[in-house]
Amino acid sequence: MNPKVDAYLSKATKWQKELKKLRSIILTTPLTEELKWGQPCYTWQKNNVVIIGELKDYCTIGFFKGVLLKDPENILDKPGENTQSARLIRFTTVQQIADIASTLKEYIHEAIEVEKAGLKVNFKKSDEHTIPEEFQKTLAKNPALKKAFYTLTPGRQRAYLLYFSAPKQSKTRESRIQKCTPQILSGNGLNEI
Repeated sequence: MNPKVDAYLSKATKWQKELKKLRSIILTTPLTEELKWGQPCYTWQKNNVVIIGELKDYCTIGFFKGVLLKDPENILDKPGENTQSARLIRFTTVQQIADIASTLKEYIHEAIEVEKAGLKVNFKKSDEHTIPEEFQKTLAKNPALKKAFYTLTPGRQRAYLLYFSAPKQSKTRESRIQKCTPQILSGNGLNEI
């Protein structure tokens, strides 16, 4: 048990009991408990395996490489439409967690086996994502921006491309590109300051 996680759980609000229940299940496995990104995270030989956390309407257990799990109970959800690897399970009561405790343990052990085997998720490369026409034109006019963009990590590139592609109107896409240009030039990701 990690004292940092104890502190986190003592401050947890609406989902404190549920998070403690999830923690008690995870602690029966050989995972190491840490606090990452401000949330309890459980690792196998320093590789992230599962994370628990609370949101407004539910708490979750998330599997970093959930897409590689078999999911025979069909309980893993994709957090967002553009999520490639992570899968999660949402809970709103301690009873929901208790009802599937043995299944959760099986899934966690399978996730550990995925790590032990060194399995990797085949992520889409940034060049497999659509680059909006407005951004293509901007890159063509600004070689420094083009160099800075392609120097970013693939994940940061992907985040920008998804953000730029989302609006239906060209005017909004152009506005987003213009707004983010200084961030890209400084080597920062979309949500970094």
